[in-house]
Amino acid sequence: MSKVGLIPFTIQTVLKDTKIIPPGIKLVGAPNSWEQGYFGNGNVIAVLDTGCDSSHFELQNQIIDVYNFTTDDKGDPKNVKDYNGHGTHVCGTICAEENDRGVIGVAPKAKLLVLKVLSGQGYGETKWVTEGIRYATKWRGPNGERVRVISMSLGGRDDHPDLHKAIQEAISQEILVVCAAGNEGDGNHETDEFAYPGAYPEVVQVGSVNLQKEISTFSNTNKVIDLVAPGEEIISTYLNNEFAVLSGTSMATPHVSGAVALIIEQCEKEFDRSLTEAEVYAQLIKRTVSLNYSRRYQGNGLLDLGLGVDSNIETEQTAANK
Repeated sequence: MSKVGLIPFTIQTVLKDTKIIPPGIKLVGAPNSWEQGYFGNGNVIAVLDTGCDSSHFELQNQIIDVYNFTTDDKGDPKNVKDYNGHGTHVCGTICAEENDRGVIGVAPKAKLLVLKVLSGQGYGETKWVTEGIRYATKWRGPNGERVRVISMSLGGRDDHPDLHKAIQEAISQEILVVCAAGNEGDGNHETDEFAYPGAYPEVVQVGSVNLQKEISTFSNTNKVIDLVAPGEEIISTYLNNEFAVLSGTSMATPHVSGAVALIIEQCEKEFDRSLTEAEVYAQLIKRTVSLNYSRRYQGNGLLDLGLGVDSNIETEQTAANK
């Protein structure tokens, strides 16, 4: 039985309460999009993880639908209770509600399709992840909504053809798939570290920087890193209406997933049409700034939504680089 699991992450602090715009969300420039009136409205992001604390006051209004693929809670398909905390943290970075309490997510008016594919121990069968991707691809909401982004802060060492095929099917349906690069980095950019599904060339593979814009020592390096985002000392929602500071490429990934919702909202308003997956990817990469690192560390650079004021579409050449 093949397994996939949480990419290792560090829990640094758990807080009863806070009131803050998280520094990572400021670093990627999300407030610039908010000032222009873009909050991710109308976009659904599928989060494949350990579930979510759906009663958290920051998330209870953000969830449009759920499905449990694991054996937790006797396999009840509508019980996505998070016994780990990881999935809840990821969900908060994507779209914690704007309510003058706690934290705020990158895209606070986006919606979450919570797909529980990992158990409370942080592991799951690869087929659960594969089924989750296919579910997200086919899912339709009560008003015809469809998933625009799949976010996966998980990984394994093995390349699974069926998992790869499911991802390709999602992309063929114009869904952008965002994955963590992994935390096996050895500090040497000349050596490759791969975690799947992040290592598949079709996905957006996200590496990590700290809040000083320095590459995280744990962040995997390889030739198919697409970009980096904040992944150290990231404060977000946690179990029991609390908050936690976590570190890992798992924490970088949802910054990008939420940013894509903002980009789609802005660009589809400006161009008055739906964007293809390749066009969304091109717009994402336009919103990166190169750091002083090898591309094997940083890909195209650090996510910066402040670069998105002029969103002229340059699709084919940029998308071809993925």
